[in-house]
Amino acid sequence: MRPSLVLLHGWGLSARVWAPLCAELEASDLAICAPDLPGHGAAPAAGSATLADWSDRVAADLPEGATVCGWSLGALIALDLAVRHAVKVSRLVLIGSTPRFVTCADWPHGLPANTVANFCRQFTTAPAEILRRFIALQTLGDTRRQGLIRALDHALTAAAPGTAQAAALADGLAVLADTDLRAAVASVRQPTLLIHGEGDALMPLSAGRWLAATLPAARLEALAGCGHAPFLSQPEACAALLERFIHG
Repeated sequence: MRPSLVLLHGWGLSARVWAPLCAELEASDLAICAPDLPGHGAAPAAGSATLADWSDRVAADLPEGATVCGWSLGALIALDLAVRHAVKVSRLVLIGSTPRFVTCADWPHGLPANTVANFCRQFTTAPAEILRRFIALQTLGDTRRQGLIRALDHALTAAAPGTAQAAALADGLAVLADTDLRAAVASVRQPTLLIHGEGDALMPLSAGRWLAATLPAARLEALAGCGHAPFLSQPEACAALLERFIHG
């Protein structure tokens, strides 16, 4: 039976963002599934702004014993799946990940709370502008920035003000703003591979280092010259890391 690999994308995008990585894995023996997150791409909305509801929606279609690879918002969902739907997850891969997206007094590894609050407020009237600003943040610190912008643009979920799609993406922003999984991290039992860009300006490498030190069975691979989306700027390296981890 072929090993299952599930790829969970980040906020505001769609499963199309995984195309370069999937191309690198085409010759592998992996059975790859890349669903759109709730309210993204062609997927129906979760109708909720809680991580648990989003994770439950994703879990309903997961094969048992899969390697779940999440990036950014998808990594938060993957972490939650590993704790609350553990039978579905045999291994965990977290790319550009963090247990908490927003900084606070005891968590300096993220975006300032006022920046995230401004994103949430402005998204209701200018979703396209906020999506593009978010893309710009994701490409900072990457030596292949212009190519990344094109790849991320191609995978964007369109959202006009006042539409159901925009409401669903606003819920996703709320999930990012409100989630704190630090207390749950130590209960993750699955072997975990962390992949992080050394130049990540959205989720600093220090967040990945915290996860590597706190998760019971994790190792961190930091990729030089990469920002928040190393699987786009170095798909060959990320594919090799994934295959070695899954078959190791």
